[in-house]
Amino acid sequence: MIKLSNISKTFNTGKPNEVKAVQNLNLEIAPQDYVVIVGANGSGKSTLLNLIAGSLLPSAGTIEIDGQLVTRLKDFERSKWIARVFQNPLSGTAPDLTILDNFRLAALRTQSKDLLIGTTAQFKADVKDKVALLGMGLENKLDQDMGTLSGGQRQALTLMMSVMDECKILLLDEPTAALDPRSADLVMKTADRLIKDFKLTAILITHNLKDAHYYGNRLILMREGQIFKDYSCESKLSLTQNDLFSWFS
Repeated sequence: MIKLSNISKTFNTGKPNEVKAVQNLNLEIAPQDYVVIVGANGSGKSTLLNLIAGSLLPSAGTIEIDGQLVTRLKDFERSKWIARVFQNPLSGTAPDLTILDNFRLAALRTQSKDLLIGTTAQFKADVKDKVALLGMGLENKLDQDMGTLSGGQRQALTLMMSVMDECKILLLDEPTAALDPRSADLVMKTADRLIKDFKLTAILITHNLKDAHYYGNRLILMREGQIFKDYSCESKLSLTQNDLFSWFS
């Protein structure tokens, strides 16, 4: 369960360029919910995701995860619950390390690290099996540097890396915005499969209204830092893509 109570975030408080990015927002997300958030630029979507991730701390209000108050915990302190895929495919991977080494770092993301970290034959086999699920042939290129791959390949691998530990929450911050249509489709289908297979709670921010209509079991529209519409389960199924387009007309 994710619970946000009276959350606000103001930038440049008291200055002429003050921005109230999120205003007195209340939101509860149940375990295994897949929530899609849409809204115009500046509506507060990314700020909200950053507040949940811990990349930003709120100006007011509280945040709970599984009943534990995490309001003042930063992102690395919330990593035992949360994995994240960013808009830029370059942000989620280390380009100068191999695919296998990137997966090793992801697997140790929430654990203590020392100079003796290594990859066993069993770990390599596990990674190979996971990467093979992508159907991209990369399971035979685990020693290839991540930086030599395309954006779509890196984003798909980032998704796989997100489930290498025991995270419960997956945050998807416009994960296909920088990709071509074919790569974007692969990434979204991969994310959907992983969310279902690993029973994750997921939040997707997207400007793609087709994806917003197709994916997830709950749809939220944000305006001016607040939740303007919130469609859950059956009510989301009754929406058409034309309904979504009308929100932005």
